[in-house]
Amino acid sequence: MQILLIGGSPAQRSRTQILLDHSADWLRHRGAQTLTWRATDIPAEVLLHAQFAHPSIAQLREDVAQADGIIIATPVYKAAYTGVLKAMIDLLPERGFEHKVVLPLMTAGSANHLLALDFSLKPLVAALKAEEIISGVYASDQQIHYPDADHPARIDEDVKRRLQDNLEAFHQALQRRPSQQQAVA
Repeated sequence: MQILLIGGSPAQRSRTQILLDHSADWLRHRGAQTLTWRATDIPAEVLLHAQFAHPSIAQLREDVAQADGIIIATPVYKAAYTGVLKAMIDLLPERGFEHKVVLPLMTAGSANHLLALDFSLKPLVAALKAEEIISGVYASDQQIHYPDADHPARIDEDVKRRLQDNLEAFHQALQRRPSQQQAVA
């Protein structure tokens, strides 16, 4: 089982990435292979100028095609996903998430934009023709803690429980599905 994790934060240090890292660890402990693409992995000029032929975009497109499932995560900017995530998504094929199970994750400064998960990120995933979208997790910055000298990165128990419930649903959905080779045939 190949899982692609897509991080839409423009920052190198990101609470969104902490959620993705936790998700990748959880999935690897259940036998999945994971690969992470961060928005910062692609040169800004490639995204800004929509350079479809750039090698990094060709590799991203190939990794999306090979994935059985996708976890897409982004911080909330102006009540929606980040512009850099949108720039990445714009370079994917129109039906890029077809035959995929997708788990959306969002982080934000407060609970004020809770509906951004349902009204911005899920429609974006649906537009790429995801076959199954898991309910998703929204977490505020106060619920995700950066590592410091004394502690590794931490996620509050409520968020960790919701994330693990969603990861379990994601994992089960992937196990119910025929392999990608059979689905495409």
